[in-house]
Amino acid sequence: MQPLPVASPLSRQRPGLLRRILVAVSCAALALAPHAAVAQSSGKMPIVRDTEIESLLRDYIRPILKAANVRGSAVKVVLIQNATFNAFVANGQKIFINTGALIETRTPNEIIGVLAHETGHIAGGHLARLHQQLANAKVLSVVGLLLGAGALVGSANGRVGQSGTGAGGLLVGSQELVRRNLLSYQRSEEQAADQAAVRFLNATHQSAKGLLSTLKGFANNALFSTASIDPYLQSHPLPQERIANLADLAAKSPYYNVTDPPALQARHDLMRAKLSGFTERPETVMRRYPPSDRSVAARYARAILAYRTARSREAIAQMDDLLHEQPKNPYFWEMKGQVLLESGRPREAIAPLRQAVALAPSTPLIRAMLGRALVTSGDPSLLDQAIRELTNATQHEPEFADAFRDLSTAYGRKGNIGMAELAAGQYYFALGQWDQAVTQASRAKAKLKPNSPAWLRADDILAYQPTTRPPDK
Repeated sequence: MQPLPVASPLSRQRPGLLRRILVAVSCAALALAPHAAVAQSSGKMPIVRDTEIESLLRDYIRPILKAANVRGSAVKVVLIQNATFNAFVANGQKIFINTGALIETRTPNEIIGVLAHETGHIAGGHLARLHQQLANAKVLSVVGLLLGAGALVGSANGRVGQSGTGAGGLLVGSQELVRRNLLSYQRSEEQAADQAAVRFLNATHQSAKGLLSTLKGFANNALFSTASIDPYLQSHPLPQERIANLADLAAKSPYYNVTDPPALQARHDLMRAKLSGFTERPETVMRRYPPSDRSVAARYARAILAYRTARSREAIAQMDDLLHEQPKNPYFWEMKGQVLLESGRPREAIAPLRQAVALAPSTPLIRAMLGRALVTSGDPSLLDQAIRELTNATQHEPEFADAFRDLSTAYGRKGNIGMAELAAGQYYFALGQWDQAVTQASRAKAKLKPNSPAWLRADDILAYQPTTRPPDK
């Protein structure tokens, strides 16, 4: 997956903790969920990066993948900033899930059910087989076109068309048959993924009640819109049909009434609050989390909203209040550090960000933010620390362009121009701006020691040949 630099409205307002980067995503030609096709048509989807949320989603899906006998390191859950409830599989073994799905699910079990369903697609090899079905469909389409062309020739010679079913009808009929065959295949795969999800949930001693609840929500939303729909023209079974197929199977599970652990529910509540605070309209956030709600999640959402609306002092006071209750929560320290950093107080941001890293060392995105605070503090004595943190971050997140930009700045202020140009080349490379990446890598290579690790990294950029070379932005 190669990022393309297109700024999102939210990132232009306040480039915060939830990293919003529009990236090019290659989806299946016939997507596994309705909105995937929309995303594919535009070629770009707004991807959200956040350590707290990604950590929780990994904890949700890890036992599911183990039960499905799918290698966990091969599957990545990608979060899309979109208010609709949706999830789909694309790009091989990537599960894409909308922020709207996370905000609207009230329990971990509901979103775990969704992840189990998508894992069913991966374990079943549905995406690979879908490509084969598409290839078969192309053959059928060609056959239909050839038959239609033959009919047209026959019509010209006066042999076809006498009964009113001319070549045009034959062409349309063959194409419609291909489409219905493909949609029938997709419906069968969706049903298979539902059944696989129940098996995975049973294997992990979790309830399928959340998956059923999600499907019932779809059914309620579709109650009026599906009344006149031809079920054979849908890529998914109708919601009522899916519920009927799953209800008995789920109810037979000995784990049907199992509930989520309180600690997991608390993390889920914080995730929903964070996403709401960062992505929803202020009035929506306040409606979800009014001042009368004194829960930790509600105060978290209001603190983030205060940060978003340039009320940094209020946001810091609210984060201090939360940290008094949960002093070992690394993401609360991270949030406080971000507010300070992005309100023009980078020196003050260093201490809370260091605390966040101390509590959660394996967090490259937080380390990158700490590196930025160290660089922008203006203290030359902190540049070596900044380089260490940013190097650590980029080694684990090579697609995170912002960290390379800050690393280039740090090296430049140290007077190490070769390394500064290499980091600049990596920055442009991560953005997909190939010409600028080559220019910076060429300059760096001329200054770096031949065959050193840095020289080889510059050489790798110069040797890279993208299969598609989009114009630089």
